[in-house]
Amino acid sequence: MRRRRWSDVAGARRGPGPVPSLLACAMVAGSFAACDVPDPMDGVPEAAARYLDAGRAVSESVATGVTYRAIQSASQPWMVHLLEVDVSRCEVGFEVMGLEPLGSDRLTVPDLARGAGPGVVAAVNGDFYTEENLSLGVEARGGILRGRTSRPVFAWRPGEDPRLSEVAWQGDSLRIGDWSVVRGEPDGRTELLAGFPALLSGGEWVGDLEQAERPAFAAARHPRTAVGWDPDRRRLWVVVADGRREGVAEGMTLPELADLFRALGASEALNLDGGGSSTMMVSGRVVSRPSDPAGPRPVVNALTIREDPTFCAVPAGRSAPALPLPAHVPEP
Repeated sequence: MRRRRWSDVAGARRGPGPVPSLLACAMVAGSFAACDVPDPMDGVPEAAARYLDAGRAVSESVATGVTYRAIQSASQPWMVHLLEVDVSRCEVGFEVMGLEPLGSDRLTVPDLARGAGPGVVAAVNGDFYTEENLSLGVEARGGILRGRTSRPVFAWRPGEDPRLSEVAWQGDSLRIGDWSVVRGEPDGRTELLAGFPALLSGGEWVGDLEQAERPAFAAARHPRTAVGWDPDRRRLWVVVADGRREGVAEGMTLPELADLFRALGASEALNLDGGGSSTMMVSGRVVSRPSDPAGPRPVVNALTIREDPTFCAVPAGRSAPALPLPAHVPEP
């Protein structure tokens, strides 16, 4: 059952009485204008709470081990959507959803999520894509490997901690730390999608985060989607920053995004497709505010978060250290 928590960021809690719906309160013109000032920040690392400087926020427990928060900064033009995923819960897992067949018409995140297995509780957009509707990086669904590039990836297997890692090719075998996925030999369990660029490795920026080479992309504020991994608390953080609304939600630069993940306690973090593609869906509804006037932009893949007790049948394991992320990943 979902549990909604509303409270004042400054500490004054709401009195007894009916709680307004999350959607009605959180998404009035993309702000919290219709809500009392809430306080949902317990559970968020103190450094991240200071960094975001929440003026208004709301939290919702959407599944066992999965919490959604929407945070409007008081001091920056940021509207940030956070998913906190407790990977120590064996029933919580991930599934990559993409186009079938490859190169067919793109789909929105809600449409892709509807094609996933049972128990989808949240989803975000995935990798960048080409004009031919192909992912720019590699992708694996159920261990079926597609693509040939060497961009860094998010990868997950039931019973294992997720990886945000550099990859290395050895013939038809894609190496992700001590994991491997072989083209033409699906393992039935590896879920993988790529992003660009890597934001953090070992808790530090990866290079200059593309600011020198791609300043319009990296050093300007845009809508963003990204994932980060805190191995100490076994938390995966999924972030969507709304953008292109002056003074309210202008998005984030890549350095701002990387610093947010560092404040969240992440050691590794990876940027995914952003701009009009940035979309977060929670409990079947889009909770972010995509910047395209038409709403969620069709994309080529999505990362879904699922609650599925069959994941617990896999012996629990923890991943070996990931390969270090490169300071720069060349365009394919």
